[in-house]
Amino acid sequence: MLNSGHNGAAARKYFHSGHVRLSYLDYGGDSEKVLVMLHGYMANARSFSKLAARFGDWRVIAMDQRGHGWSDHSFEKEYARDDYVGDILNLVQSELGGRPVTILGHSLGGLNAYQFAARYPELVNAIIVEDIGAEINADFSFADKLPFRSASLQELRESLASAGLRAIDYFAESVLEDESGWGFRTDLKGLQVSVPQSNGIWWEDWLASSCPILLIHGGKSFILGTEQARRMEASRPNTKLIVFEQCGHGVHSDDLDGYYRAANDFLMELN
Repeated sequence: MLNSGHNGAAARKYFHSGHVRLSYLDYGGDSEKVLVMLHGYMANARSFSKLAARFGDWRVIAMDQRGHGWSDHSFEKEYARDDYVGDILNLVQSELGGRPVTILGHSLGGLNAYQFAARYPELVNAIIVEDIGAEINADFSFADKLPFRSASLQELRESLASAGLRAIDYFAESVLEDESGWGFRTDLKGLQVSVPQSNGIWWEDWLASSCPILLIHGGKSFILGTEQARRMEASRPNTKLIVFEQCGHGVHSDDLDGYYRAANDFLMELN
């Protein structure tokens, strides 16, 4: 299934957004077409490694959003909507030549993508929004219950289970080991600032852009309900909804082949 464009080895690069140093993976390729991938809460750029490898005719850029992966944690706890949107702007302007890009965003990344398009429509060709709504009420209070470090990876996974989480593999993507033990790359304290500011009613932003949007929704998602997903499609011109009935919130990990086909078909139609 791999296209010839990417061999899966991505170059780790850095740039500054304000006083926060952010990181991204550049999967290379000679294409003028740039696909920016934005992960969800507690994930990181590598969450898309299998997906990125398939888009051989694109230059794929996967960003570690602030407080995640190899990007800095903001000590001032700057995790407002403007901060995330500004990070995308700085990525496009300082790293990608200021030219319009296509954005694929999961969860937090999907919200950031459509809010970015609402504010900077001239910089967005199209968006793929994976399983996030225009009305968001997420609960990440479980992060407060997680230990800073665990003695083993097994113990860390058990702490996720005891916090009531089901998608343990998804959350285990962003763990690291250091001299203190096993823990998360994510700024867990920052989540308590960021998540309440991502929660809200964002219909105005959803409707503010006119670029093509593909909305991918998992029928078993705990974040987005199918009724709302259908409202989002119906209320916004140039929007196409695809529902993966058997998938949860992380469609790209639950059904990689189906997700790629849907995304690739959408992008091919644009051209």
